[in-house]
Amino acid sequence: MQVTYWLEHAWLGTNVEPGVALDVADGRVSAVRTGVGSPPRGAVVLRGLTIPGLANAHSHAFHRALRGTVQVGSGTFWTWREVMYQVASRLDPDTYFALARAVYAEMALAGITAVGEFHYLHHAPGGRPYADPNEMGRALVAAAGEAGIRITLLDTAYLSAGFGEPPNKHQLRFSDGTADAWAERVSLLQDLDEADHSGQSGDAAGTAGTAGAAKDGGGVRIGAAIHSVRAVPADQLATVARWADERRAPLHVHLSEQTAENDACLAAHGRTPTRLLADHGVLGPRTTGVHNTHLTDEDIALIGSTATGTCMCPTTERDLADGIGPAVALQRAGSPLSLGSDSHAVVDLLEEARAMELDERLRSRTRGHWTAAALLRAATTDGHAALGRPDAGRLEAGALADFTTIALDTVRTAGPLPRLAAETAVFAGSAADVRHTVVGGRHIVRDGAHVLVPDVPRALSDSIAALRG
Repeated sequence: MQVTYWLEHAWLGTNVEPGVALDVADGRVSAVRTGVGSPPRGAVVLRGLTIPGLANAHSHAFHRALRGTVQVGSGTFWTWREVMYQVASRLDPDTYFALARAVYAEMALAGITAVGEFHYLHHAPGGRPYADPNEMGRALVAAAGEAGIRITLLDTAYLSAGFGEPPNKHQLRFSDGTADAWAERVSLLQDLDEADHSGQSGDAAGTAGTAGAAKDGGGVRIGAAIHSVRAVPADQLATVARWADERRAPLHVHLSEQTAENDACLAAHGRTPTRLLADHGVLGPRTTGVHNTHLTDEDIALIGSTATGTCMCPTTERDLADGIGPAVALQRAGSPLSLGSDSHAVVDLLEEARAMELDERLRSRTRGHWTAAALLRAATTDGHAALGRPDAGRLEAGALADFTTIALDTVRTAGPLPRLAAETAVFAGSAADVRHTVVGGRHIVRDGAHVLVPDVPRALSDSIAALRG
């Protein structure tokens, strides 16, 4: 299938170009033609600013059910976590599929074309494995397929309640017991990983949305995650890292999100979480630390010198009162930045990009730490790379045909000159301004409506209502 999209304005990595024609074949961009003043005959017209598809590098889909509920009263991350555990206890493969399908559809409406799902809800309550020990993970893959977006399933090792403590009653369903048992289970998911199987039809995933995805780079990637240094014993960290390294798969880890975690790690091991991960071979260019909030200068140097990535989740970090991470210092040290919506207090990657800059302004009392282009790179190119998709996040020949269009005529975006469209989108636009989302050359959101999930608000309402006790 071949199609031409005519883009009224396009962000090409460094600048906004008017009148760009994208030729798409087999799910990839085959040509980019600039200076095309009017739509070619038969072209699909996308008015507004078209940018590469946004990459949500850190998601916990089931946290979407907490929106609003956890805004009542006060508390800390640790009191928030107790509410989260209650929601997690009510999920089964069917209810998780329904919720995740709605959440991923919400992401598509926000211009997100790929998600990194940090998945640790593996077993039934009490820790009993399902007949298929990966049934919950497969539900997430199916949900992403039906919502029309790509997924990197970051299957997460979660073995301990804390340094030397067994899982508590809520965490039993997260745990495989040992890292070796985790590796054995997650290896069974390799039939879903389309990254290196260009001849597959995509039907192995069992989802309508991934059918044919192999031609356009694969709808599914299987990666790994270490929940945190408190949740995986130090002597088992290398097992997870080795599993990912042997498969050249992405490896993510929550890192120094809370000062309490840092203090406990120092007490248990006499070193920071970052140093502990480095000593066990976890850091490296395919690894991404999520949050990276409370770091020492040595930590920042370790992360940067190993080219370990940093995924900032500003809307969650501020919602949970976690703190503002040293993103400027990390990037200067050599750590690529990506963005995630994490707990889904909101699902809006433009807001995440804007918040990273604005939070830094509040802390430093200076402006202009990142340009709009740099923030878009974090939300696109570097985000996709963190998810194991280096061929996404660019509007250029050979790249995946994943892109999104932001309206420039809404009450938020109207007025500025078109050449300032990137600045307008990042610093004034929102998910509500997304008009089109295309994944693998296929229109998933058209004129602000999801073509696969007809009523996303109803799907969200119904799936969340099913989890109320």
